[in-house]
Amino acid sequence: MPSDRAAAGEGRRRAAVLGSPVAHSLSPLLHSAAYCALGLDRWSYGRFEVDERGLPGFVARLGGPSGSEWAGLSLTMPLKRAVIPLLDELTARAASVEAVNTVIRAPDGRLTGDNTDIPGMVEALRARGVTRVESATVLGAGATAASAIAALAQICSGPVTVFARVPGRAAELRGWGERLGVDVRTARWEHAEHALSAPLVIASTPKGAADGLAGAVPAAPGVLFDVVYDPWPTALAAAWAGRGGAVLGGLDLLVHQAARQVELMTGHRRAPLAAMRAAGAAALAAAVA
Repeated sequence: MPSDRAAAGEGRRRAAVLGSPVAHSLSPLLHSAAYCALGLDRWSYGRFEVDERGLPGFVARLGGPSGSEWAGLSLTMPLKRAVIPLLDELTARAASVEAVNTVIRAPDGRLTGDNTDIPGMVEALRARGVTRVESATVLGAGATAASAIAALAQICSGPVTVFARVPGRAAELRGWGERLGVDVRTARWEHAEHALSAPLVIASTPKGAADGLAGAVPAAPGVLFDVVYDPWPTALAAAWAGRGGAVLGGLDLLVHQAARQVELMTGHRRAPLAAMRAAGAAALAAAVA
């Protein structure tokens, strides 16, 4: 955890998002908006194109003596699992899904992996009034799907059906469910059109992957949480909203998980959600203008 002096903005501090591709990431805008609102004028947040091959070298510099200015990292695809062997420890939350989207550097250089996607999903849903559901569907089977299952462990009282695009992931998904206390059932992707009648559908797939399901949205849909934010709306989200269903998007997740990252990295107890959301929304609006 950064020192109180660093949290107050008295020393130069750095953070960044790593991934490949990463040029599209809104994280620099969100974190920078938070620093501005919190008065952290000596904090900066960058963006680095880093793939799995380049990750060990980057992380080694972060943990060494030359990395003392670093507060932490945000990680996106394809690094959320690749980073795990490079860290000193994991939080129980990150270990439960074997996925890290946040690295925190302690003053002694120790690196801890955490997962803010999980509380980010829970908080985003809570902000829209979704605090309990009887069942749910997850589209996709990657690291974000694992985080979705962990989030659903907190709000779903019944079964969670996961539609995997890669059939070989079914056993792993059921294993996640067992560890997290969730009744996870798996189904083949080609049957995903039957999944959309659940009270809550979480689409954890990359952009474009769920577009083909837009025509299968039921007449009276429940809640859709589509983690894509660019392009927005997705075809599925647009069809869902057109049928009168409630829709959360990738910006909802991004803001809430980034807010938790800001809190972990800076030591501030409450991130400025409104300022962060405004920055993200403005960027997305400018992109389509």
